[in-house]
Amino acid sequence: MRLVPALAGPFGVPEAEPSRAGAGRITVQIDGVTKVFPAGSGSVTALDDISLTVRQGEFVSILGASGCGKSTLLNLVAGLEAPTRGSVHRAGEPSFMFQDAALFPWLSVEQNVELPLKLRKVPRGARRDRVAQLLDMVQLGAFAKRQPHELSGGMRQRAALARALARDAEVLLMDEPFGALDAMTRDVLHDELERIWQSTGQTILFVTHNVREAARLGDRIVLLTSRPGRVAEAFPVDIPRPRRIEDPDVAALAGLVTNRLRQEVARHGR
Repeated sequence: MRLVPALAGPFGVPEAEPSRAGAGRITVQIDGVTKVFPAGSGSVTALDDISLTVRQGEFVSILGASGCGKSTLLNLVAGLEAPTRGSVHRAGEPSFMFQDAALFPWLSVEQNVELPLKLRKVPRGARRDRVAQLLDMVQLGAFAKRQPHELSGGMRQRAALARALARDAEVLLMDEPFGALDAMTRDVLHDELERIWQSTGQTILFVTHNVREAARLGDRIVLLTSRPGRVAEAFPVDIPRPRRIEDPDVAALAGLVTNRLRQEVARHGR
């Protein structure tokens, strides 16, 4: 493992270097992005001159103190927000998964997963086959007819993941999807997500507050500064897979990242 400082991007501002795992074509390109929000009679700069390149099949964990703009960054990539300055380019329309599963309570599990396919006007027979495949992928095949309230929190997140995958997007954006789950359920879902990611080859941008989770899952950890959010450091995760969250190498890298995060929190508090 080695600590890699942020590099100069094409606009002369820090850029998080793609990891060696992301060797394919570029799927997300963020160039010199600043995002300013109005606040009363003034304004708040959430992100400042961020540049980031993410390549096909790469798993990028995004970390930072609360309020540093992590979710804003995902919203920009998703197209839910427009940058104040700079540009965001991505391969097609991304799929988004939030901390809240946000399943429609009046639909069954299979109907929730089927919805993106219906919106894409996929024929009924193909929809049925694809939903069955996705539910098997997240190990919910036996719960297809259940309503969301009949599922545990972890199972609802599995269903939400299946629905996100149903969009067949090249880029999957995940905003603290496991943050509300207990440690054991989260650990199981780490394994599931890694298995699915490796089988689909999707590009994943994964926002988390959990440093060990970032090291457990990512090819690369991008640490943002406290507000305004800038790329502070990029940490390549040179740890062979499969990994466990309790592995010594994961713990060691998490310690390095945590120390850098503490510096950012302390700087913001002064």
